[in-house]
Amino acid sequence: MRMIFALLAGVTFAWAASATAQNTTPDVAPIIDVHMHAMDDAPWATPICPNQARFEASDPKNGPEAPFGWSKEECSPKLYPAPKGQYMKMVLAEMERLNVRGVVFGEPHAVKKWQAAAPARVIPGTSFGQVGDSDPAKQLKMLEVAFGQDGFKVMGEIGLQYEGISPSDMRVDQYFALAEKLEIPVAIHMGTGGSGRANVAMPTFRGSMGDPLLLEELLARHPKLRVQVMHAGYPMIDNMLTLLQANSHVYVDIAGLIWSYPRKEVNRYIEHMVDAGFGDRVMYGTDQLAWPGLMAYSIGLIQNADYLSQDQKRDILYNNAARFLRLDAAK
Repeated sequence: MRMIFALLAGVTFAWAASATAQNTTPDVAPIIDVHMHAMDDAPWATPICPNQARFEASDPKNGPEAPFGWSKEECSPKLYPAPKGQYMKMVLAEMERLNVRGVVFGEPHAVKKWQAAAPARVIPGTSFGQVGDSDPAKQLKMLEVAFGQDGFKVMGEIGLQYEGISPSDMRVDQYFALAEKLEIPVAIHMGTGGSGRANVAMPTFRGSMGDPLLLEELLARHPKLRVQVMHAGYPMIDNMLTLLQANSHVYVDIAGLIWSYPRKEVNRYIEHMVDAGFGDRVMYGTDQLAWPGLMAYSIGLIQNADYLSQDQKRDILYNNAARFLRLDAAK
């Protein structure tokens, strides 16, 4: 999901006053968001209605095609982008209000900025760049410094699917070998992407490269590697469950998926994984982008899920991620 919204065009709108953060109270249960981004301003972002009901077809004969396919039904309230210069401040305030710690991905310098602003809230993550135009030796050195010296905790977001590359491709194996050696979990984008228009806006994106079973050879080579399948491999539920059944070191996050697909479908996908016996591997995430209200909205979707018990909700919102990230051991 990391590239989807870079394709949108628009202007920045004021953030609703009702979303102004308040101080955290002691009775707010802790939450871990395992999928955030160290963004700054997002002048491309427009107000959005989460969980749009459908994706619309397009026809190249009818002129320029929009780079995203969401339908344009109205909703209330909408999610609004932060005003210029306010995004990080407002997201961190929401994290404080909601008692959230988040894994924040991005270039090391950008992530360090977020970490410096809220060291108790930010868990730093970074990854190697695009395979097609990067220097592997330079990338490997950068990762060694980040994870060996600078205290970064997760290797991600790994966006190989956007280049049409399998996670088991040997061109990136050295990075995963480093993660296994240092006992660093990896977060790999798999499944959803393109907002219904990858064919229009992302010529190298391949849906087939989001198949969770493409991880099998990688996991066989690196049996101690801990893997976070971003977006839970949506919509490939059967292959996702097959991978989870065969590999106990694999977890999923429901980021992006949780708000960018129809609500009924999101709930059905999460429920299927839990009912199949993998409720201890599902982790909450937002894919936090542009809209500070995204976090509270998506937390509400889990808290209001009538198909989940209170224990299952706590597992998804906190316990599973704490185990995956070894936060208790670190403490």
